[in-house]
Amino acid sequence: MTKFRTRLLITLVTLIITVLLGLGIFLGQLFKSYYLQLFNEHLKKESNFISMFINDHGGIHSINRNELLNISKMLDVRVTLTSSNGMVIYDSGNRNKNDKNGLEEKIKEVVQTKPESVEKIVEGNGYDLHYYWKPLFKNGKKEGYIFLTTKTSELKKVYSQIWWILSISLGIALIIIIFLSIRVASRFTKPIESAANVAIELSKGNYRARTLDESVDVTGMLSSSINLLARNLQEMVNTQEVQEDRLSALIENIGAGLILIDSRGYINLINKGYKEIFQVKSYDYVAKLYYEVIKYQEVCKLVEEIFKTEQKVSKQMLLPLSIERRYFDVYGVPIIGTDNVWKGVLLVFHDITEMKKLEQVRKDFVANVSHELKTPVTSIKGFAETLLDGAMNDKEALEVFLSIILKESDRLQSLIQDLLDLSKMEQHGFKLNVIEFDLTSTLQEIITLLKHKAEAKNIVLNLICENEFVIIQGDIHRLKQVFINLVGNALTYTPVDGIVTIIVRERGNKVRICIKDSGIGIEKEEIPRIFERFYRVDRARSRNSGGTGLGLAIVKHLVEAHRGTIEVKSEIGKGSEFIIELVKKINGTN
Repeated sequence: MTKFRTRLLITLVTLIITVLLGLGIFLGQLFKSYYLQLFNEHLKKESNFISMFINDHGGIHSINRNELLNISKMLDVRVTLTSSNGMVIYDSGNRNKNDKNGLEEKIKEVVQTKPESVEKIVEGNGYDLHYYWKPLFKNGKKEGYIFLTTKTSELKKVYSQIWWILSISLGIALIIIIFLSIRVASRFTKPIESAANVAIELSKGNYRARTLDESVDVTGMLSSSINLLARNLQEMVNTQEVQEDRLSALIENIGAGLILIDSRGYINLINKGYKEIFQVKSYDYVAKLYYEVIKYQEVCKLVEEIFKTEQKVSKQMLLPLSIERRYFDVYGVPIIGTDNVWKGVLLVFHDITEMKKLEQVRKDFVANVSHELKTPVTSIKGFAETLLDGAMNDKEALEVFLSIILKESDRLQSLIQDLLDLSKMEQHGFKLNVIEFDLTSTLQEIITLLKHKAEAKNIVLNLICENEFVIIQGDIHRLKQVFINLVGNALTYTPVDGIVTIIVRERGNKVRICIKDSGIGIEKEEIPRIFERFYRVDRARSRNSGGTGLGLAIVKHLVEAHRGTIEVKSEIGKGSEFIIELVKKINGTN
């Protein structure tokens, strides 16, 4: 806006200077012409006076030269009298060479050409003179000519004074006009500049900007309109921000996963719930095609169905997430704008895993417990009936049957104990007996405890620890239960002459324990289910080994109770690796 004011001032000043220069030139020429006219009139009167004087004294040849000289001095002009053929009869001036040549040329010109003008100014060649002539008549006949000659220095002096006065006057007028122009330009451009600055601020999003012009003219109306516009925009933006905050808070904290897909199939939005459920980042999804980033075919098919039918679709899906599977009620709805314009698809993921678990727990518990109890109870009952039928009299058979009954009773006791432990862990009142202990020595004790089991299959059982002592906080007995279960499983599912390795690494305020074996491995599809109750990777071998199917479920509960995480990496035929990450201080800051 400063440039605008400068351009306006330059334009005004240029216009004013042009007008004043034109006016000055016009006035100068006008004054010069007027003065020259007065000067000629004055010479005309003087020539008439001298002509009358000459006529009254008998003509050119009878003139008194002294009196004519006095008149010439009095009038401050040079008087020259010539005959009708141009011969000089009288000259009151001292004629030098230049004056003489100039006068003679002028006399010759007047006598020969008889010009209409009676005056002429000659400048240059060392002299600047003004000539005025008039013919003299006696008795009606031309007797000769009278020439009046004056120097033009007086004219030049007057001209210079005229231009000096005009220059000073116009200069003062120019200064005053420029000053007034600056004031006027400032008066009219300031409100415009202020309005423009406010408009720029509004375009930048600063809706608190205001103009301060309070005049009642057009600029005041402009300022008032800008201020009104700014207030309206600020109110609209405030309302929009409140609505956006509410909508954002609703979307982010809705308690369900949400995906917004546009009409071209690109993902525009995923909320906090979806990112937490599926452990993804916004930049992995936003502005990408849904079928390129969503790895679940069931979800992609549901989206395709909505695009094809433009109808609401709701399905329950079982989706694998890391080491577990979760149930979701996936609700998809087409977004139709005004005039039936297709906007896209909205997907909502409601996690109903807990509900499904609650529904399934009763069924699974009865079915699984019945199934797990059926074999030992059937065995005990069968062998007991056999003994009662007379087999007890056979001492060898009696010992065999009783040992089988004892073994099956131990299985029943182990199963009941695991069920009690798992039930206790799932209760809200479950607490850990947290103490500080050395994890390395604890793992050494476990290796000593399971050493005979490893030696029975000629399995190498190693412990690799970067530091001699690794001090952590936790329930030592519960963590022993975790490691005994995992190492025991590794020994169970590792063939003869295999290797089981326990690796302990410290990472800042956390400890990572990796239990790696060279066993049979686990199918990729089965990994999310291995922590479910009563689920077995190899049911025949698990049953033969005395497993209850609850060990890994107990392990997962205990690790999570210690604010830790557990992961599984496995490949068929190459073994498995269980990775546990625990915090060193449960009561401290992670």
